[in-house]
Amino acid sequence: MLDTPGRVTGKVAVVTGGAHGMGAAHVRLLAEHGACVVIADVDKSEGIRLAQELGHRAHFVQLDVTDPDQWRALTETTRSRFGPIDVLVNNAGILLSHTVETATLTDFRKVIEVNQIGTFLGMQAVIPSMKEVGRGSIINISSSAGAVGITDNFAYAASKWAVRGMTKEAALELAPFNIRVNAILPGEVNTRMIADLHLTVETTPLGRFGDPREIAYLALYLASEESAYTTGADHVIDGGYTVP
Repeated sequence: MLDTPGRVTGKVAVVTGGAHGMGAAHVRLLAEHGACVVIADVDKSEGIRLAQELGHRAHFVQLDVTDPDQWRALTETTRSRFGPIDVLVNNAGILLSHTVETATLTDFRKVIEVNQIGTFLGMQAVIPSMKEVGRGSIINISSSAGAVGITDNFAYAASKWAVRGMTKEAALELAPFNIRVNAILPGEVNTRMIADLHLTVETTPLGRFGDPREIAYLALYLASEESAYTTGADHVIDGGYTVP
């Protein structure tokens, strides 16, 4: 099934934090399988480069996920370019390492603004489009840090637990409109964020970091009609990290 083309043909997707790392993997796979994809990111140069690489199926829009006005502009641009949005991957996120003792209020608010409020604003922005087309799939990227405690990442863990709660509440509210909302909880994935933390694979039972494309295949499934009966769920993909 992984190599079957056209799993999301005809869909219009937005991926936040889509210019690099795990977000770029989501963008590439959705485009490969037939979706038109808007790459939303603060990184203009990388976003444009990826859009040019993928051709007519991709378009870059610079987006600060914490700004409601920029979200409104993104939905209008997407509609004029591709049509109404029916897939959103809320992937944008930041991590600042600190404990509950050492976290400053400024740093805590910064993480919550991007990871939690950015996710909220994204969901809110795309609901009218999804209601219009009579379907939708919202995929919120949480984390294994949203399932278990994680040392020295107090605000990040708090934000990722919040994403799970918002996902379940939104799934209940939006089910009557055939809009599904699910969360993905990746473990340690080989991205720039993980590299900056200098983590090791010793705590992961499978003995390796995940590949961004492996996470993207799960997002592709949730974006497709293969997952039409799935909503409000936490989809853990962490190499067994949260099993012990």
